Amino acid sequence: MLNAVKRESQEITSVQRESGCVLLYSRYGVLRLAPKSETIIRVIFTRKDTADEVTGVGIVTDSPFTDWELEEQGGFVNLRTSSLTVSVNKASGSISYYNSQGSLLLAERDFESHMLEEFDAYRTSEEEAAETESVVTPDGVKQKIKSAVRVFDKKLCRTRIHFKWQEGEALYGLGQSAENTLNLRGTTQFLHQANMKIAIPFLISSNGYGILLATASPCVFHDTAYGSFIQTEADTKIDFYFIAGEYADIIKSYRYLTGKAAMLPKWAFGYLQSQERYETADELIAVADEYRKRKIPLDSVILDWMSWEGDMWGQKTFDAKRFPDPTAMMKALHEKNVKLMISIWPTMNRQTLNYDEFKKKGLMLPFSDIYNAFEEEGRKLYWKQANEGLFSHGVDAWWCDSSEPFTPEWSKKEKPEPSALYHEFLEEAGKFVPMELSNSYGLFHARGIYEGQRSVTDSKRVTNLTRSAWTGQQRYGVILWSGDTAAKWETLRQQITAGLNFCACGLPYWTLDIGAFFVKPGPTWFWDGDYPEGSEDLGYRELYVRWFQYGAFLPVFRAHGTDTRREIWAYGKPGEPFYDALCSAVALRYRLMPYIYSLAGAAWLEDATIIRLLAFDFPEDKQVLNIADQYMFGPSVMVCPVTEPMYYQAGSLPVKGAVYTRKVYLPEGTGWYDFWTNKKYAGGVWIEAAAELERIPLFIKAGAVIPLTEPAQYTGAKSNMPLTVQVYPGKNGEFMLYDDSGDGYGYENGEYTLIKLVWDDAAGKLTSEAVHDYLGTNKPAEFTVKVM
Repeated sequence: MLNAVKRESQEITSVQRESGCVLLYSRYGVLRLAPKSETIIRVIFTRKDTADEVTGVGIVTDSPFTDWELEEQGGFVNLRTSSLTVSVNKASGSISYYNSQGSLLLAERDFESHMLEEFDAYRTSEEEAAETESVVTPDGVKQKIKSAVRVFDKKLCRTRIHFKWQEGEALYGLGQSAENTLNLRGTTQFLHQANMKIAIPFLISSNGYGILLATASPCVFHDTAYGSFIQTEADTKIDFYFIAGEYADIIKSYRYLTGKAAMLPKWAFGYLQSQERYETADELIAVADEYRKRKIPLDSVILDWMSWEGDMWGQKTFDAKRFPDPTAMMKALHEKNVKLMISIWPTMNRQTLNYDEFKKKGLMLPFSDIYNAFEEEGRKLYWKQANEGLFSHGVDAWWCDSSEPFTPEWSKKEKPEPSALYHEFLEEAGKFVPMELSNSYGLFHARGIYEGQRSVTDSKRVTNLTRSAWTGQQRYGVILWSGDTAAKWETLRQQITAGLNFCACGLPYWTLDIGAFFVKPGPTWFWDGDYPEGSEDLGYRELYVRWFQYGAFLPVFRAHGTDTRREIWAYGKPGEPFYDALCSAVALRYRLMPYIYSLAGAAWLEDATIIRLLAFDFPEDKQVLNIADQYMFGPSVMVCPVTEPMYYQAGSLPVKGAVYTRKVYLPEGTGWYDFWTNKKYAGGVWIEAAAELERIPLFIKAGAVIPLTEPAQYTGAKSNMPLTVQVYPGKNGEFMLYDDSGDGYGYENGEYTLIKLVWDDAAGKLTSEAVHDYLGTNKPAEFTVKVM
């Protein structure tokens, strides 16, 4: 138990100002406060005599900030910047944080707020024999260590910081969980990686601050009657960044500390068609042909696992029988303006040539079939194999599956209880990797792909769909997806919450398996869909349409799953309601492409967030703090997915007495327009919004300026038609229209255009200004204005 023994006093006995920081000493340890900007304070607490400044995993900027003052006043030590006051109670060593107006943002517990418990950390000895077994999982055959010699590695600490959250305060973030919990207050959250769980150690408060833990250890967030604290399992010290500001400023500060979000290629914002699985080159080309024949927009097909020969799991080469000429296959797809994403794994069958090369170089994790991504040499070898076997043929993008890469829950018949799963992860991961790094494997894996591809070309942007992330991973061109979900209406509701909390953590690109991965019921707790007949079930067709409509308003728009086909024609024929609704959703996505790609540009250039909680945009409206099924898609569009059946239950049973509306809250402080009817509403009210099958409720803020284009068959298609700019009057408004070549890294060198569109509501006039034009033409933007 963390508090089992009597601790020494944390009363501050001396204070010392040094260059860039202040040190506060107590009998218990040393507290170090180091400003990093006017709104960012790094807080370190250690039991050692000095506080080391080693930067946490994923942190890339830790530069000192010098414009601050220090004073001792009464029983407090106060560190002040222009925006923030950090006040330490000398009697207890507890910290309180205030904004520039003197309002309390956050306070620690009044006593013993910083706790560390030292323990001996052990590692698996590779010099001694170990007993292992091969376990078949949905993620392939994995090695489990049944017994091995453990040897002393180092001294580490379990750390705990106690807080006093304020009444009415809402907390968001900490990555993606599988529970339908938006506001994390009153809950316990276990931060570890899993198939349907992405841990990010970043918390954001409705009170105007964020907390970024500088750790790669598993963590626990706890806010119940038994206490309010954040605990890490394996660190040398308490280490976190307190970030003050509005939501957008907090995300900008997170990116300042952890790096810019790399731009994805424009095609990645089109429709991506996946399926578990396409088996041959001919099938991939046939799917692309069918989309072109039907004139349904498409930008990518995705090749799931088993591109390799036989059971050579993880081998990064094509099966010569099913993919006899990969270069020709890629040429055929590219001629249709379709890109290919391919699945690759960190695990490798021990009979593969790839495994043999890693094993001979000593670059596998101990007694494992998982390569060591923590070693630079391991990452370089992994890229060498991916490049020679796949990328050299013209492959466009990566699907780095199973990047946790430890998923003990996947071997269970029953769904594990969250705390039991957390401790099983600690035990399982700790056998293979240092516990203090066990949450960050996906970060290092993604780094290897990014640095490897950048080393061979700058003409093709790194695009990496992956299932696990950590602090700073936005630097590496990643798209996170939510894992192998099951087809239920409840799951759809959970996915909305999961995506919002994940994107609140500063990583802008998130998606999911539209329609869920598992559709039919199966033998395990996770293979638990409600639709034995798959897409023949009208109930599943309705669920699929609603999931698809929601997916069209995510940063990345991708359909995928097993046991049921996912191509649009699996859901009906032209003229039938489900088919037509799917086609309409795709067409709307492509109409909005100038708006969507500008959101991506803002995510890179301005550190913006693409999908965000309503609390991000309406912080003064307390009604929005717990709304979990509406969100903003960029600054202008509020998306309100339909999450209940209106037409059919499972088994194609008609819904009786259905009303084709859903309840929607229109946040206060602005007027709102129904996207479909242009009817205007006042803010601060609940309404019943029309939600027939072909319509996802969408509402546009007054003052919005939204650029649109005619739907094309792919994102790179050139249009002879000028953009249409739809203006929603009632307020002044503006929008930054971003564009670039659509691929390559020229944008890093200024090769992009940025046009500011400004709506003057009183004058009823829209003007444009070229803010950045790397071509130097100064040619005015051409567009048709449509005032709604």
